[in-house]
Amino acid sequence: MKLEYQVRAFEQAFEQYDGVLPLHRFLFTYFKQHKQMGSSDRRWTTRYLYSYFRLGKALKKEESLLRLAVADFLCNQTESMVISHYLPQLSDQLLLPVQAKIALVKDAYPDFNLEDVFPFTAALSEGIVKGDFLQSFFIQPDLFLRVKEDQQQSFLDLLAKEEVEVKVISNKTLALPNGSKLEKLLPDNKYYQVQDLSSQRTGEYFLPKPYEYWWDCCAASGGKSLLLHDIEPKVQLLVSDVRENSLHNLDERFQAAGIRKYQKKVLDLLQNNEQDLHDYAFDGIILDAPCSGSGTWGRTPEMLYHFEEHKIDFFSGLQKNIGTRVVKYLKPGKALIYITCSVFKKENEEVIEHLLATQALKLESMQSIRGYNDKADTMFIARLIKE
Repeated sequence: MKLEYQVRAFEQAFEQYDGVLPLHRFLFTYFKQHKQMGSSDRRWTTRYLYSYFRLGKALKKEESLLRLAVADFLCNQTESMVISHYLPQLSDQLLLPVQAKIALVKDAYPDFNLEDVFPFTAALSEGIVKGDFLQSFFIQPDLFLRVKEDQQQSFLDLLAKEEVEVKVISNKTLALPNGSKLEKLLPDNKYYQVQDLSSQRTGEYFLPKPYEYWWDCCAASGGKSLLLHDIEPKVQLLVSDVRENSLHNLDERFQAAGIRKYQKKVLDLLQNNEQDLHDYAFDGIILDAPCSGSGTWGRTPEMLYHFEEHKIDFFSGLQKNIGTRVVKYLKPGKALIYITCSVFKKENEEVIEHLLATQALKLESMQSIRGYNDKADTMFIARLIKE
């Protein structure tokens, strides 16, 4: 009876979810509308949905509840009723590594193909190891913090007191289990930022100097700007985004971080912004471009499940257009930092090829930041110098 209730709760939420909102935001609203669901009901519905979406399009000919059981087996190390009921022969193998679990599933269901999980492998950027990347979809990414170096030990002491498992990645980076309740564990957010490990690593390419004037042109809520300021506190900064509400979030984060001096503009980079920017010339431009987000689908597997391949061309065209428009505001000899959280070549290498062919730029370096081996996002970054 309890299994039937769990399954019905999963199916009802699944039927109402259309992929438009991020799943966590949908669930927040959904659970408020279904107050009869207790904490256990909410927890199992959430787990089953995330597991199910992580399976992508694999075993699509099988019934949905068997697919759910396979997905839940691959994604978790604790038992569930769907695993016990639909995969009793595998329920004692939950603690095996993901690679071994995949082999067991393939033995039981020969039609299981790892490439069906992410059916876009032909479009991957160079340097991404396909097998490792595909397996990573069944591993929950970590929650990464960027902390002030002189505060790290106090953070470790506080987390140890709360018995939270924490890994020290560097003198500024900590990894916590995903889902850690930071607002309860670390209520004072002045000394840390939530930022994925790969996103933190993009800062190695910035190389700012004191008093240089930088433009974060797709700033969103300011993650890259905060990283830039942390690397060089004396940098001067213009932040812009097409979404005014994102810049409101940026203001809050800057205020919490103690950053007071910066300029801010609401700009649509697909339009002519000469009236707003005609007097500007920058020593560095960070273009954290709008993209498919495919390098973050380990965190948001619902996006993997609902993604349509034609959108890659849409984002590629958008990125080329924005890149072409912002280069004119860069000083000669200075750097354009192009970043995506995409794994698709059309959004990465092909955009760089376009910019090199059409703009007075030379390529200094580019690479995929392969976070899938570190329970982190996968990103792409290129550093281009204006000639």
